[in-house]
Amino acid sequence: MKVLAAMSGGVDSAVAAARMVDAGHDVTGVHLALSKNPQSFRSGARGCCSKEDSHDARRAADVLGIPFYVWDLSDRFLDDVVDDFVAEYAAGRTPNPCLRCNEKIKFSAVLERGLSLGFDAVATGHYAIREVVGDRVQLRRAVDPSKDQSYVLGVLTQDQLRHAQFPLGDTPKEQVRAEAATRGLAVASKPDSHDICFIADGDTGAFLDSRLGTAPGDIVDETGTKVGSHDGTHRFTIGQRRGLNLGVPAEDGRPRYVLDITPVDNTVRVGPAESLRVTTIVGDRPRWVDGPPADGIDALVQIRAHGDAHPCRIRLSGDELTIDLVEAVEGVAPGQAAVVYSRDRLIGSVTITGTHATVPAT
Repeated sequence: MKVLAAMSGGVDSAVAAARMVDAGHDVTGVHLALSKNPQSFRSGARGCCSKEDSHDARRAADVLGIPFYVWDLSDRFLDDVVDDFVAEYAAGRTPNPCLRCNEKIKFSAVLERGLSLGFDAVATGHYAIREVVGDRVQLRRAVDPSKDQSYVLGVLTQDQLRHAQFPLGDTPKEQVRAEAATRGLAVASKPDSHDICFIADGDTGAFLDSRLGTAPGDIVDETGTKVGSHDGTHRFTIGQRRGLNLGVPAEDGRPRYVLDITPVDNTVRVGPAESLRVTTIVGDRPRWVDGPPADGIDALVQIRAHGDAHPCRIRLSGDELTIDLVEAVEGVAPGQAAVVYSRDRLIGSVTITGTHATVPAT
């Protein structure tokens, strides 16, 4: 099998490529250049996709003895990931750019180009288990729960999974690092990447200011009383507590959280933690691994990349999915992905459009 190994410059993708070589596949490494200005990407201990990472990926490919190329996908990354990220925040939603990158770049743009060049599959260092059952492909959680990345793969379709390989899903991260050291890969001890790769200093608010400008507005409480001011609704997300700079303290002295963001009237609404509790989540833009699920089944839903899985019942109506939670959950924001599982098997995902509290907050 001809395999295109997506090599980010980190330890995971390097070991994934090595395992595909060991399995006897014809492997070619490719690093994705996602910015016209690599210095604009995070580098060092918390980086991803920087110039430094490109060099690390090339050195790993040299150790493995495989061909290596750099593909410039910066224009598409700007359109499909960065601009989407900015537009979502401008609309009062909270996007996940890593999930969008998997959907639009790694398993769309890269896979399409790879197939056109005669490759059979794209291999990445994601921690998830790909399993072929009959003539269908399933995706399951990795054995290492602390590193499981099935959430950010929840946008993949059956056809994309047919051409994907995830060699690390059955291995704990500590063993992957040990294996990299044994193979002589210099990235064996390289720290994992964190945060958003295209925001070099990690200041999301300032990054959004540079794209959207500032737009002073009011912060109000649940009664509509003004309790503070802000410089732009894009600086907030549902459930946020820090950085509110409220001029009027709560009567009960308890901390307040962002409950709602309304870009239309440039208002941010805050209130107590219990007002964040929701029992119903609604989402659209479904992406199913193996077709739509049966209506009214019990499942698990995860709403953050490294969050808990919550028991629920799902109801499907066309392209809209309603998720009824067994217990209330706090801090669910429109724009996030709700990824649905049957035990450890991924069913698919939707983009959250709204929430409801169907029982009184207590």
